[in-house]
Amino acid sequence: MRYFDLTLTPTGGGIHPADARLAGVPAVEREALLHVDAFADGTGVLLYRLHGDPAAARDCVDGHEDVLDWDVLPIADGGAFHLYVHVAAGEPAGTLLSLSDQFALIVDTPIGFTQRGGLLVTLVGTHDTLRGALESVPHDVHVTIRQVGRYSPGNRDMLSLLTTRQREVFEQAVESGYYEIPRRLNQSELAERLGCAPSTVDEHLRKAESKLLSGLVDSPQSDTHRGDRD
Repeated sequence: MRYFDLTLTPTGGGIHPADARLAGVPAVEREALLHVDAFADGTGVLLYRLHGDPAAARDCVDGHEDVLDWDVLPIADGGAFHLYVHVAAGEPAGTLLSLSDQFALIVDTPIGFTQRGGLLVTLVGTHDTLRGALESVPHDVHVTIRQVGRYSPGNRDMLSLLTTRQREVFEQAVESGYYEIPRRLNQSELAERLGCAPSTVDEHLRKAESKLLSGLVDSPQSDTHRGDRD
């Protein structure tokens, strides 16, 4: 089994008309799609993790012609909440999900979002089925292959533990040499590159580091290595 890490960028601004409308709400940030599914009648469900104003998200989906049902689910994580939407058939989501069925692919979740509205997707299958699916992607979806490798069900992608913004800040810090010894830039310089305050960078990095270290300690691999040392 292989995995492809992809960035899918729909020209319409979203994978579904309701998603495109949500992407245009300034008071709401799409952090991740936790679940995506399609039904035999052509409808589908999307479960988002969002950050921002729940009322703005409600106003966006309530009464939308392609939204059949919705619910906002608060969570205890400052500013974050979940949004469930049951949507009518829409593109390019319908075609993309039908391709995953046609080629027997696993769509790994959560699905993240880039700052430009692209989706960070991991697909799992054989090399031939993955290639076949990519060749059949609609022309109105731009595809960038970020990474390809051998899939191991026991290994979690550590970066998937992070929110989209935490991942962007952490990856920029690594690429810029923030973690090198000696450091190639300080936190203020990193904040300037990211276009935000140093305190914001500090908060994102602390949370990212905490999640990554906790995930490393709790992973099956860490248990194996700990047993070797004993």
